[in-house]
Amino acid sequence: MNPFPAIVIGGPPHSGKSVLTYLLTRQLREWRVEHYVLRACPDGEGDWSQETPPERVRLLRQKGAFSNDFVDLVCRDLARRHLPLLVDVGGKPTPDQERILDYCTHAVLISATSEGLTEWRERARRHGLPVIAELRSVLDGDDRIDAETPVLCGRIGRLERSTGAAGPMALALAQRLKQILTYTESELKAYHLSHAPTELAIDIDHLARLIGLPQGERRWQPEHLPLALANTPAASLSIYGRGPNWLYAALALHAAPHPVYLFDPRLGWIKPVTLNCTPSATPAAISWKIETHSEYTRIEVQPGTPYLDYDDVDNAALPALDPQRGVVLSGKLPHWLTVGAAIACCRHPWLAVVQAQHYDHGIIVTSRVEAHRPGSLVALRGNP
Repeated sequence: MNPFPAIVIGGPPHSGKSVLTYLLTRQLREWRVEHYVLRACPDGEGDWSQETPPERVRLLRQKGAFSNDFVDLVCRDLARRHLPLLVDVGGKPTPDQERILDYCTHAVLISATSEGLTEWRERARRHGLPVIAELRSVLDGDDRIDAETPVLCGRIGRLERSTGAAGPMALALAQRLKQILTYTESELKAYHLSHAPTELAIDIDHLARLIGLPQGERRWQPEHLPLALANTPAASLSIYGRGPNWLYAALALHAAPHPVYLFDPRLGWIKPVTLNCTPSATPAAISWKIETHSEYTRIEVQPGTPYLDYDDVDNAALPALDPQRGVVLSGKLPHWLTVGAAIACCRHPWLAVVQAQHYDHGIIVTSRVEAHRPGSLVALRGNP
C-alpha cells in the first residue's frame, strides 16, 4: 500500500475542476504543503493554463482522448507515487477509466447541478473513496459554507479561468486538504534527498534562499540565473524541487558533461532522456514544429501522446538543426524531456528555453556568444 494520499477532484465536465485544482495547489504551495498535481485526463492542461493569456492557452492546449494505454500509465504512476497527490480526472469516465479511482484515497466532488453531485457521490462509493467535500459551482454568486463536518458542503462561485485569489470555500477546502496531506515539506525533502543518486544534490528552494530570493512563494526570474549558476558546482548533480524549465536546463548544462538526475514526482530520481539529433528524424513519441530565423532556429517539441511515457521517449530522435544558429527550445513538456532536448542541442552557439507563461521571449540557458549570456532574453518573432 502506497503511504501517500491521492485525492481525486471529481465532477461532470465544465464544473470548474481544473480551476479549483489550481486554486487549491496554489494555496497549498503558499502554505508549503508538499504535493503534486497529477492531470489524469488527456486535455494537456496544467498551472500554465491558469497563468497564461487565454489566446495562448488555446494554442498550447492539446485535447486528447482516453485510451487503454493512457489509463494504464496513469494507474502505474498513481501506484508508485512519490508525493501526496491531487488528481484531476475527466468528467465522464467509462468503467475502464474508473480504474484510476481505485488508486486514489479520497475524493473532492464539484458540480453545477445536484444530479452531477449524486452521480459522482455514487462513483466515489463504488470505489471506496471517503468524500472530503461536495461543492456546488455557480457562475454568479458568492461562496457559502453550509456544513463543515463530516463533509465540507456548500457553494463556490466564479470558477473561471484566470480566477484570482482563493475565496472562502476554496480556503476552507485547502485547510481540510492540509490536514490530510500530513507529510511536512521537510520530512519529504529529507527522505527524497537521502535517496539522491549523486553525492551533490541541489535543492531549488535552498538555492533560492542562498541567492536572496524573497520568502513566500519564490518566483524565479531570468535575472536570477547568473547568481544561481555561480553558486552551483560544475559536477554531477541531483536536482530537486519546484522550478521553471529554463532553470533546470541551465543547471543541467552547467554541470555537463557530468551526469545529472532530476526528481520527478511520478518517476522518482531519473536522468533526463537521451535524444539523438539526426537529419533523418521522424516524429514518433515526440513531434516538433520548426521555425527558422536569421539568428536562431526555434523548435517547439510536442508530445506524441496525451500522457508521455519516459521509456517511449528515451533515445528518440530530434531533427538536426543548423549548427551556425542559436536554438530556441519550447514546448509544454516535463523537465526530464526539456532538459534532455537542451542537452541534445547544447553544441549550438547559444540555447534559450521558452516558459509557457512568458511565450514572447526565450531565456538564455547556455552560450558561447558574448551577446547572449545566461539569464538574458531573446525576443521571439512570431510563434510556431
